[in-house]
Amino acid sequence: MSSAAIDQILDVPESKPETSSWRQHLSMLCLAVAAIVILFWRDGLAMLDAWWNVSTYNHCLLIAPIIIWLVQQRREELVKITPTIWAPGLLWIAIASGGWLLGEAAGVSFARQLGLVMMLQGAVITLLGPKVMRGLIFPLFYSFFLVPFGEEFVPFLQTITAEMSMVFLGWANIPAFIDGVFISTPTGYFEVAEACSGVKFLIAMVAYGALVTNLCFQSWQRRTMFLIAAVVVPIIANGIRAFGTIYIAHHTTTDFATGFDHIFYGWFFFAFVLALVMAIGWPFFDRKIEEPMIDGDAIEQRASVPSKLTPKAAMIAMAAMILTPVLWTSALASQSSPVPDKITLPTVAGWERIDYQPLFDWQPRFDGANHQLLGRYRNVSSGAEVDLAIAVYDRQEDGREIVGYGQGAFDPGSEWSWSRNLPAPGSGKAIQITAPGPVVRDVQSFYRVGDKLTGSGSTVKIETLKSKLLGGNQQAVAVLISAEKIDEDGPAGAIAAFRKALGPIDKLADEMAGLR
Repeated sequence: MSSAAIDQILDVPESKPETSSWRQHLSMLCLAVAAIVILFWRDGLAMLDAWWNVSTYNHCLLIAPIIIWLVQQRREELVKITPTIWAPGLLWIAIASGGWLLGEAAGVSFARQLGLVMMLQGAVITLLGPKVMRGLIFPLFYSFFLVPFGEEFVPFLQTITAEMSMVFLGWANIPAFIDGVFISTPTGYFEVAEACSGVKFLIAMVAYGALVTNLCFQSWQRRTMFLIAAVVVPIIANGIRAFGTIYIAHHTTTDFATGFDHIFYGWFFFAFVLALVMAIGWPFFDRKIEEPMIDGDAIEQRASVPSKLTPKAAMIAMAAMILTPVLWTSALASQSSPVPDKITLPTVAGWERIDYQPLFDWQPRFDGANHQLLGRYRNVSSGAEVDLAIAVYDRQEDGREIVGYGQGAFDPGSEWSWSRNLPAPGSGKAIQITAPGPVVRDVQSFYRVGDKLTGSGSTVKIETLKSKLLGGNQQAVAVLISAEKIDEDGPAGAIAAFRKALGPIDKLADEMAGLR
């Protein structure tokens, strides 16, 4: 950044000594920020892609301009503060780079992107000092909203919305039956789909609520209460919206209700709830419009411990901390963990292979897998039918994770939807999914990473992290056993019988990965 540009930002005469100090520190900060963004460009690009292409995160496109505006609000007071090098800021960078390393090793994009944002925060703290950090504490905090998050709350919000809808339907004397996130009424069959969970609206409201608490409140008690309202009101409102759709369908038609819901929700619902939350908080606003966001003179007068770290030493230390995880993961990436060139579905005693002809097409999703198999077995004595799916990875990396959003038992982009969690089998996970019809299917999922067999996504990430950081076999295998519900007894008995005949799943997974 040029001297003229920095002087324009600070808006102070060039003759003042603080201008020279700010110019030096901002020049270093611009250099550090550019280096971090270039070095971690993949994570930055992934964040931009999510902001632009995933509707849940479209609001993130506004966060960066808001942060710039928040800094501009504080500019006149910030120039009263003398920037300094602050060694403790390096601790934040160390935590950030360590978090990025863990995210890269475990294949968790959220951790990598959070690490990137925290590195940028750490550069500000280290190169501008504790007093400037105090003046910028809220914009720095607000930058956390740049990180896409919240998809993990979708099943919980779907369940909450469905349960609230049932309560409201009961109050309206409309007979209804709930099965997971599916609700049946005399009018039709309704699904509280992922898009109906309200997660995108809730995340945007949390970001908006945090901004309002800073701009309009001084009391921490009032800030806390307003932020709680920004969370609770949208959840309740989304339950009312889902109930309203079913209620309208009950008195008109399903098509009319669906069309009305899309128009109402897309154009009016967000604005209405936003206005409602603001109306709740308005009488309690306690910050005057003309009141400055920070007091630069008061911050400057605060006592501080002089830093013995020179600007050159700070830049070198930052470079070392930021480069270390990149070099470490690059070295580990050279490890080779080959898998067989070809694999086949196993022979299972008492079961015969038959043509795969499901009631509704089902295909698990495992992007980037080296091998994927799917076949159907029939019990030679009872006639029960069970499907077996296997996915094999030689190693996991960005875009090739065995667990993650969209990976596993069903593709969110397909017509299959999560319905409910089922009692988990030993070392596995079980869910029920539903397709139009409705066609109901139970799926048991098992993952083999290292010497661990599990159904937990968190355990998979931890084992992947261990194998990448400490070395060892990088192969990962998913084994899914599934069956359709064709009678009231359900497929649980057939799946249990097939699992017993199949034998140890960890042994099967190791054979598929070429480890036995």
